[in-house]
Amino acid sequence: MKITHVDSFILQSSLTQPFAYSQGWVKGRSTVVVRIRTDDGLEGWGETFSVGLQPPHIGAAVIESALKPLLLGKDPRDTEVLWQEMYVRTRDYGRKGVVIGAISAVDIALWDICGKAAGLPVWKLLGGAFREQIQCYATGFFRPGGQGQAQEMAEEALRHREAGFSIMKVKLGFGLQDDIQVMNAVRGAVGRDTGLMVDVNHGYGANEAIRLGRALADMNPLWLEEPVVPEDLNGYRRVREALDIPIAGGEAEFTLYGFRDFINAQAIDIAQPDICLAGGFTALRHINVLAMAGGVQVNPHVWGTAIGQYASVCMVAATPLTNYALFAGQPLFEYDTSAHPFRTALVEEPLEHKKGWLSLPDKPGLGFAINQDFFRQHAQPWHH
Repeated sequence: MKITHVDSFILQSSLTQPFAYSQGWVKGRSTVVVRIRTDDGLEGWGETFSVGLQPPHIGAAVIESALKPLLLGKDPRDTEVLWQEMYVRTRDYGRKGVVIGAISAVDIALWDICGKAAGLPVWKLLGGAFREQIQCYATGFFRPGGQGQAQEMAEEALRHREAGFSIMKVKLGFGLQDDIQVMNAVRGAVGRDTGLMVDVNHGYGANEAIRLGRALADMNPLWLEEPVVPEDLNGYRRVREALDIPIAGGEAEFTLYGFRDFINAQAIDIAQPDICLAGGFTALRHINVLAMAGGVQVNPHVWGTAIGQYASVCMVAATPLTNYALFAGQPLFEYDTSAHPFRTALVEEPLEHKKGWLSLPDKPGLGFAINQDFFRQHAQPWHH
């Protein structure tokens, strides 16, 4: 089996209602989708989503100019060989960021082909599922109005609870006073039985993050996510040592090398690689091994399109427990509730939670079929 085509497509859509997180205003959603075809008619799909405010064209250019020449004519089932080839050949100008995101898209597509060739779902190729039902948490609480929206956030929390979510993650990082007002309103709305995480998207320094954590301690957050910028490992460690709240991070970190540094610095309790950014299935397998040896639980970050969602649910299923116990908490699936047209319309059967739970896809590969009509209407082929 040989790779004959590597094609990149840009998907972009403006939002009728822009929303804010701590780092800026999101006015649209975009991603880069890669389709890999083989000489025996199989095709695989992957994605590198445009994290934060990233223009999608950068990722497409990397795939087309740097990775595609390394892939044509190769056997797509050689996932480890091809990952190492892509990494080594881009090492001098890659290692993090958009280049690794592009490798992620290719790697996901290669695993999709492997599953289809074997007639098995990708989670089976990864070694099997540790869990066949995966609990979701609602991620949302973005701010169409910026600060001063505590009541609106409480109302959103009630909507999530009514939809069946018993765990939800609140976006903070809008100033300590505003954050505390929001959390008081949310906790007051949903009561003590709803699990809450908080995510500041590295909007604070260590001192502010510690003050926030102490102010929220009585609310018993399940974790505090990205308290400081990803480069500040000492700041992460300061926050972790000062608080009893588990510290999570890693959506802006890449490959086994980045997570090695995170884990060795004793910076986190929960590692959150995103399969569409950190290096795909192959890299997340590396990261899982490092995390287990370092005593850190992996709970992947998810914020992509339907392609990223299907890849992530396969990965979450195959993620082992680092600290095993009969009744240990399991890795959760981050269920994006914000506006995203490519999350539902891109595939024939979008992932839909049932009372806050997802079942594993059982079809070969990633488990979805692209909605070809939607794709033809909205996907822009990459042109140099």
